[in-house]
Amino acid sequence: MKLAIVACDILKEEIEFLTKDDPDFVIREYLEFALHENPEHMRDVIIEKVNSLKGQVDAVFLGYAICSSLENVTEKFDVPAAMLPGADCIDALLGTEEYNREKKICAGTWFSSPGWANEGLNGLIKELHLDSMEGYDPSFFFDIIFASYERVLFIDTGIGNEEEYQRKSEDFASELKLRHDCRKCGLGRIQETIDRTKKLAMGSRD
Repeated sequence: MKLAIVACDILKEEIEFLTKDDPDFVIREYLEFALHENPEHMRDVIIEKVNSLKGQVDAVFLGYAICSSLENVTEKFDVPAAMLPGADCIDALLGTEEYNREKKICAGTWFSSPGWANEGLNGLIKELHLDSMEGYDPSFFFDIIFASYERVLFIDTGIGNEEEYQRKSEDFASELKLRHDCRKCGLGRIQETIDRTKKLAMGSRD
């Protein structure tokens, strides 16, 4: 069995935690998280990347949820693929019920997974192109963007180095003058997608 990973680099640590010792994964491609800023372009890039793997692998693990533009994207692939469930990467980690519960607890929540904690403010600036606003320091826009936010919620996904990730998340919250909360979650939904990828690969070889 030969499998590929095509995923957002925000989820790289979680995916690698589950697959690093799995010899079935022969190709690993992690795409830049800032592709989210242009959803249609992101869709095109992902389709091109997956279809370039035709003939090289039996199936693809797509490390993306719907993310604004990827609904039914697997129908455009020339290779069998399984994608993460949910609206976005946080939904894929927490599950829809828990995601909605956290938003009910505090509607103004910025969700900080290890990947997002690693990116910090520099990631925010990059994703929103705040460094391209001539004549303005990127920090000028923070109060505007986060006017309706109250907290940063760090999600410990159990991949290790949680103290480092949490510290980075706390620094992010401090810079934005938001309170900081923490919670844990498992990687069951990612593992389920890995399992579905393997079933697709077995089916494609029958």
